[in-house]
Amino acid sequence: MSKYDYDMIIIGGGAAGLTVAAGAAQLGAKTALIEKNKLGGDCLYYGCVPSKTLIKTAKVYHYARNLKAFGLPEVDVPPCDLKSVMNHVREVIDKAAIHDSVERFEGLGVDVIFGSAEFVSEHEVKVNGKPLSGSRFTIATGSSPMVFPIEGLQQTGFITNVETFSLKELPPLLVVLGAGPIGAELAHAFARLGSTVTLIDLVEYPLSVEDYDMAEVVIKQMVNDGISLRMSSKAKKVYQEGNHKVMVIENREGQEEAIQCDEILVATGRRVNVEGLNLEAAGVIYTNKGIETDLHMKTSQKHIYAAGDVNGKFPFTHMAGAEGSAIVRNAIMHIPGKIDYNLTPWVIFTDPEIASVGYNEQRAKNDDIAYDIHVEAFEEVDRALAESEYQGKIKILTEAGSDKIIGVQIVGLHAGELIGSSVIALNKGMKLSDLATQIFAYPTLSEIHKKSAGKYYAQKIFSPKVRSILKFLFGFQG
Repeated sequence: MSKYDYDMIIIGGGAAGLTVAAGAAQLGAKTALIEKNKLGGDCLYYGCVPSKTLIKTAKVYHYARNLKAFGLPEVDVPPCDLKSVMNHVREVIDKAAIHDSVERFEGLGVDVIFGSAEFVSEHEVKVNGKPLSGSRFTIATGSSPMVFPIEGLQQTGFITNVETFSLKELPPLLVVLGAGPIGAELAHAFARLGSTVTLIDLVEYPLSVEDYDMAEVVIKQMVNDGISLRMSSKAKKVYQEGNHKVMVIENREGQEEAIQCDEILVATGRRVNVEGLNLEAAGVIYTNKGIETDLHMKTSQKHIYAAGDVNGKFPFTHMAGAEGSAIVRNAIMHIPGKIDYNLTPWVIFTDPEIASVGYNEQRAKNDDIAYDIHVEAFEEVDRALAESEYQGKIKILTEAGSDKIIGVQIVGLHAGELIGSSVIALNKGMKLSDLATQIFAYPTLSEIHKKSAGKYYAQKIFSPKVRSILKFLFGFQG
């Protein structure tokens, strides 16, 4: 008889936890999945799925108001009905939720338990007052919005990404605090739906994790769509004035400005969900940045793993899935497998999108890596011209003096889809020559990879030196 109730106990039913649960159960491990609320996690209900649905809706509305740019007759577009939009968002969530249903996972052999888990020892948790023991554990409890203390904010009220998709009326005046990916995406969507948006952050420019020349393409579009930027500014206090809220900000020079608004959306970062887990009882080491793990996803206790946002590495759903898969390999199949975080791609779903994998200039400089840059503009790609969306470019970084690719950034139409080729290129250790010799379908946006790489070799091939050699060898007359 087994010493423990389960071979694997997973705490948290988001992307990472569901990946481990499905893999472990299908490989014959007796598996329990503990979740406080609903299977699917933040990504399904408050993150990726609803936000990308909202962004797409906002883009369609933007198209409708700019038909003249496509040679079509202008039409009188009525104001956005946000209640109807959010109903559409919820319909999409409901369709996606089928893949994360309790019935599906129970059908795979997973015992799904709803409640809050608390460690009582390194091999035992308590759920709803009942003890459960496991030989292995996965902690995948995710993260939550982090709200910094600002005078008057709690009293006046605010929303985060969690409450955003429950709004029923479009805020005429919206302040978005935080110009990272979440803040920038939602600010852009609401601006296109009809809100007057002010975007505020301490950083010098929105999406500051990206090189400025890439972020600048998005910034110009955001400004064109009516977003007011207040960068290098901090929120000092918030108060109510009649039917409006007022946020007082202070810029780098110490000048204050009072901004009137109907709603405040706070997107100032994430905090890991470790409260109530009693990790001390399990001997699991963690900080306010997350649970410490090695590249095999093991915590300080070798039989306890942590994946997804809670380990503080990369807060992306695709990363959570990859980490979950690594746990299945290591903990269940006993096949050693590591995560290479240097090859993690990400996409910011503003319009245009920004996608990145490997080094950008900021990260290369931080690691003292010398590099060369190879750039091609979207306006050189016929498909981008045909789509009337040619703002943007691809930037490929190679090792200095070499054509080995070490990073790719793309800003432009469907950048998130285009980065897939770059992910493969970096994982396979490809060079510019490998991209330059590929045949990409015409007319597609993917040609931008070949054009950027081809420009590098064109400068070498079509040179006076090569020309003179060919003339000498073959008697060319040109």
